[in-house]
Amino acid sequence: MDSSDFFGLCAGRSSVREYDDEPVTDDEIGYVLKCAGTAPSAGNLEAWDVVVVRDDETKEALSEAAFSQEHIRLAPVVLAVCANYVRSMSRYGERGILYGLEDATIACTYMMLAAHSRGLVTCWTGAFDDEAVREVLDLPQHSRPVSLLAVGKGHAPAQHTERMSIGEHVHRDTW
Repeated sequence: MDSSDFFGLCAGRSSVREYDDEPVTDDEIGYVLKCAGTAPSAGNLEAWDVVVVRDDETKEALSEAAFSQEHIRLAPVVLAVCANYVRSMSRYGERGILYGLEDATIACTYMMLAAHSRGLVTCWTGAFDDEAVREVLDLPQHSRPVSLLAVGKGHAPAQHTERMSIGEHVHRDTW
């Protein structure tokens, strides 16, 4: 893959909240998770975990926890990506909380790109009640849900949303 292929992959991805009825296979999810396992992490501790949710009742409960966002309920699969503080705090103390959040965020980003590369669509959802998600998924106290990644088959919007120019983000040497 050359750099223009990678840019095309990134630029072609968008958040999709409507899904076809076609199921997402275990092999497809396995590929997405395998790719996430290559994500960089602080101290190579990989301070993230994921709960793969296919059960309709669980997705319904997650949708409610996500302030009734319907795409969570409708997606064939929801990947609940969590920061695992025990892994990162074992080496970095309190700073490990930040590193666990970063590790989970990077892993989820890899999941989105891997899914897109396989023709799947995704929607990263960060608006949810942490404690409600924790209860629905029976998460241990040393983990924190970071994102609910809805995964399915469908079609990206015909037109992508307008993006800021890179110049609006970049500062040289100082702000």
